[in-house]
Amino acid sequence: MSTDAQHQEQDAAREWQRWHEGRIVAVAAPYGPLSLTGTHWLSDYPEGLIPAVPGHWREDGDGVVLTAVAQDGVLVDGEPLTGEVRLGADRGPVDASRVARGDRRLMVLRREGLWAVRDFDPGSPARHAFSTIEATAHDPRWTLPGTFRPYGEGRSVRVANADGVERGLGLGGEIAFTVDGVACTLQAAIEPDGSLWAVFADATSGKSSYRFRFLRPEAPDDDGGVSVDFNRALLPPCAFADHFICPFPPPGNTLPAPVPAGERNRIDA
Repeated sequence: MSTDAQHQEQDAAREWQRWHEGRIVAVAAPYGPLSLTGTHWLSDYPEGLIPAVPGHWREDGDGVVLTAVAQDGVLVDGEPLTGEVRLGADRGPVDASRVARGDRRLMVLRREGLWAVRDFDPGSPARHAFSTIEATAHDPRWTLPGTFRPYGEGRSVRVANADGVERGLGLGGEIAFTVDGVACTLQAAIEPDGSLWAVFADATSGKSSYRFRFLRPEAPDDDGGVSVDFNRALLPPCAFADHFICPFPPPGNTLPAPVPAGERNRIDA
């Protein structure tokens, strides 16, 4: 190996280490995924009262109406709520959600026409039990050249989600690459910034790694070239809290070979 190649590998390993450390910090942050203590679908509470969640919540067409009294201790946009307010789905980070009670953040979620309230609590047991993310050290053999082949039009497939409910998963194309001489493809969604998102499993899933993982390649180049870097395979949010509704891999996204790279499991103290 040339000196330049050695330096490139060392740089890639250092960059991966910074990424890995940043992931641990983000997961353990006060409003990271470990702080999610509940996803409450309003259709399950027709009377509008959600256990352990303050206020009265009801669906109203394309929004949610929250009613609270002073004793509920609810803040909306930083101000105490006494009366009612109409809310839409939260789009920003958790700590920017409109509704709060003490350190807790109550986020409004909409999926396939259904409304839910998510409860994020920095004092969650899961957050305080967390130690680190088990991950395989950077291995240049798992940074693979690939080609993205967009579909003529977007597709949607029904897949099971982590909460046991089947939902639609939008797909914009497939990533083609080779592992040890074997041609593989992963169906992927196209994010608003042009980057890709694939949900995949492999021969390690449910054994030495979590039952499925995410891959987020950068946007393809003009010729469709894309880096398939399994060193940055991610644990899905539901690996940190049972209350996320992550989609399972769509048909065809389970690789026959083991992928001993990237994030593997959550480790608690």
